[in-house]
Amino acid sequence: MSLATASSTMVGRDAELACLDDALRRAEAGEAASQLIGGEAGIGKSRLTSEFRRSVAGRATVLTGWCLDYGSTPAPYGPLPAILRGVLDALGDAADEAAGPGRDALQLLLPERAAGPIDRSSIRPEGLGETIANLLEAAAATRPVVVIVEDLHWADAATLSMLSFLLRALAGRAVLFLLTCRVDEVRRGGPIRTFLAEAERARLLERLPLARLDAIAVRDLIFGLRGAVDDAELVRLVERSEGVPFFIEELLCKPEGPLPDTLRDVLLARFDGLGDDARRVVQLASGAEGPIAHELLAELFAGGDERLDDALRETMTAGILTIHDGEAYGFRHALLREAVHDDLLPGERARLHRNYAELLEHTGGSEAALAYHWHQARDAPRALAASVRAMQQAKNAYAFSTAARFGELALELWDQVPDAGAVAGTERISFLARLGSILRNGGDGERALAVVTLALDELDPATAEPAAHARLLRDRALYLQNLGRHGTVPLLLEALEVIDRDPGEAQLRATLLNFLGGRHLTGARLEQAVATSDEAFRIAEAAGSENAMSVAANLRGCARVHLGQVTAGLADFRLSWEHAIDHDSQLRHRVNYADTLNLLGRFREAVEVAELGVAHSRTLGVERATGSVLSHNMVEPLIELGEIDRAEAATARDLQVRTLQIFRLYSTMSRIRTLVWRGRIAEAEALLAEWRPRAEATAEVERQVWYSLRSVEILIALGDGDPLRAAEALQRTLDDDGTRTAQLIRILLEGARVVADLRADGHTDLAGTTAAALRAAWRSLPVELQIPGWGTVIDAVLDADAAMLAEAVRLADGDGIPAVFAPIVRLELARTRAATGDRAAAAELGAEALARAERLGHDRLRRRAAEFLDAAGLRRASDAGTGASTTPGSGTGTAAALVGSATGVGVADLTARERQVLELVAEGLSNRQIGERLFISAKTASVHVSAILRKLSVATRTEAAVLARTASPAPATDPA
Repeated sequence: MSLATASSTMVGRDAELACLDDALRRAEAGEAASQLIGGEAGIGKSRLTSEFRRSVAGRATVLTGWCLDYGSTPAPYGPLPAILRGVLDALGDAADEAAGPGRDALQLLLPERAAGPIDRSSIRPEGLGETIANLLEAAAATRPVVVIVEDLHWADAATLSMLSFLLRALAGRAVLFLLTCRVDEVRRGGPIRTFLAEAERARLLERLPLARLDAIAVRDLIFGLRGAVDDAELVRLVERSEGVPFFIEELLCKPEGPLPDTLRDVLLARFDGLGDDARRVVQLASGAEGPIAHELLAELFAGGDERLDDALRETMTAGILTIHDGEAYGFRHALLREAVHDDLLPGERARLHRNYAELLEHTGGSEAALAYHWHQARDAPRALAASVRAMQQAKNAYAFSTAARFGELALELWDQVPDAGAVAGTERISFLARLGSILRNGGDGERALAVVTLALDELDPATAEPAAHARLLRDRALYLQNLGRHGTVPLLLEALEVIDRDPGEAQLRATLLNFLGGRHLTGARLEQAVATSDEAFRIAEAAGSENAMSVAANLRGCARVHLGQVTAGLADFRLSWEHAIDHDSQLRHRVNYADTLNLLGRFREAVEVAELGVAHSRTLGVERATGSVLSHNMVEPLIELGEIDRAEAATARDLQVRTLQIFRLYSTMSRIRTLVWRGRIAEAEALLAEWRPRAEATAEVERQVWYSLRSVEILIALGDGDPLRAAEALQRTLDDDGTRTAQLIRILLEGARVVADLRADGHTDLAGTTAAALRAAWRSLPVELQIPGWGTVIDAVLDADAAMLAEAVRLADGDGIPAVFAPIVRLELARTRAATGDRAAAAELGAEALARAERLGHDRLRRRAAEFLDAAGLRRASDAGTGASTTPGSGTGTAAALVGSATGVGVADLTARERQVLELVAEGLSNRQIGERLFISAKTASVHVSAILRKLSVATRTEAAVLARTASPAPATDPA
């Protein structure tokens, strides 16, 4: 069964759609801008052209034709009749005159135009191309024309010849050709490949490749199709579909089950058309989970080198197998391998995998491959032994997700094998403990909890070693914590009681105390957290355990910062790093230190610490566990810095890996913030509704989650233009009698924005009472948590005082204040100037606020600034400003600092992403370096750079960099 409809909203193609829109503008200006939209089957080529057709319907004539698949003999001129009918309809009565003297040639493609039988002797077929060009040129004289040719990979030679002529004949006219093609299926040396090469060489066509969707786009697509997105299901869909939209839509009804029949038929269509040898080669290759080496394939094929080479060429021509790393063969898409493998009979599969296993044992194959093939061959004892060895090897290499897969296989086989412990070479309880840890590090918290619970159920406390028993209790507490559930503290206390029977385990006691201190910290029992960490540090120091000393100092530092003892807390973090001599303590330090720096407004430092941690976690293979929370700790300060593109890219990367529920909860809150930032309020509300039950449950044991919930509630209300609802959420936060932690500081700062919006919408009384409550809350904070610049901004916005707001403008341009406040304080200062009658200054400040909001890509702030300018009648004044000052917040000259080229297009006219790329170009970064910095491909970076050069009418990156520096406002300087 498959879904009945496709998603109503196209996702993940904003950049490509913008490229097409830009191409149309260039075509209108007389440039050659026609596009070859390339990509594999199901990638969304036709969906993109359909969306573009809809978006330009009001300003262009869109004509569409289709090349049709008629097997080995394609239809001549397949797409042209539909295109001609469209242009004739558009021209109406003027069509005959526009066609010119060769109009009779149209009868060759449109027989309905002939009054009777066609007299071919009187028709000059060579005039057909000229006639079509005349018609398109006439249509383009009144409005731009877009000609879409779908499925060029099925085009015949006559169509290709006509397109080649039209691309040249209409160069410089307002005609844009969009050709879609499965470029990977175009045969080398064939007519289509020749046509494309010549058109690109003559600069008549530009390539617009469509890449597979990333995880965040896959999530958006699923949300559009079904409304709710399950995290584990998302990971599985990303893995199986590899980001191909058609596959996602087909798999959505059965993400874990067998392939739907419709999808299986599509995948096997090309396989069914292969010759016997080629089919055999594909079936053999389907037995391997990854690429298969040529030597191994030759051994399995056993049909001679020449037959194998011929068969391989046939499979590659058909687009089924591809060459990997120059020495192996793999499937173009993993689902194709799955379809072929599932199509084998049970006996065929078993024999195939036994042959694989025996060959690999003889040649020294990997334990992972042996475990897989012996299992598929139904040899349980050999599969069990190999899977346990494969699990340990993968764990040693920090490949935890792979280790978890083989551990689960071993657990499945355990009861099928007599004397399984001897065969596996390990005791069952020890094996279960290792598997639980592996599952946790692989991101599967539920399975980790189930496995460790099974181990505790099978363990006999009377005979078990106290240390082993205590470690299992500790692990169960940790896995409950990872799922955001109750019960961790009693388990840790029980573990401490158990270890009392073994006084020689001082290091383990310190570790358990650290876990307990961590739970006190997240539960906001801050004094207990400090006391427990103190005890852990003393025991660890006596035992000589640097790791445990580092973790204890780390936790104590966090708790002290939340208590307002910032200086002492930061000293503890320095002490923690001094003792962080192993990977575990280093990662834990970076997790908590990055979070603390973000809470204290040291955003740039927080990003740097978190980035180092993410890279470290990746080398250790714990990107799904510790790496996920580090990624979140990088996203949060990126949002505060206004680097929303980087934040979204990091979130997308995090979504590509399965992680623990608590870490996914953290990243989901960040995802909601970016959605609100972009103005996608409905999506943000739906995502919050989906996660609220889990978040509310977790908030009972983790105070930071409680604050995070309150924060996104306020942000969603503000983003929706509803300051009354935001004020209600803010008041609930202030009225709460729970422990106040450092997370409150950022909410109080956001509260100033709530007051500003209330005042702007005329709710002056509520604005006054809310301001009073905010001011009281701020002043009740410990002095070291009253971040100096933040207090100035809060007071300035609450009081709407011009002098204080001018100072706030200066402060808001630094990295220590969240970037959203740069437009906010300018807008508030503009309101005060307007209220005192200084309309020129109000107009300039309003324009600055609007420009800042647009640069940030912040939807609601952009709307607020535009609404102010329009309501005050200042839009014209701001647009006409010609002052030269670039002093931030001066109220003069900023609108004129939009430096550009002679065409009138300037840096401010670039998109937010293009401005970001331009800044990196100005730093001297290459396309590859830009891609790495922004988490995009080098090809995408190249597309952006080309668009920037074209829009700014400059020839080199150096000229663009000069413009970027000229357009940038001078940095604020300290009078001292």
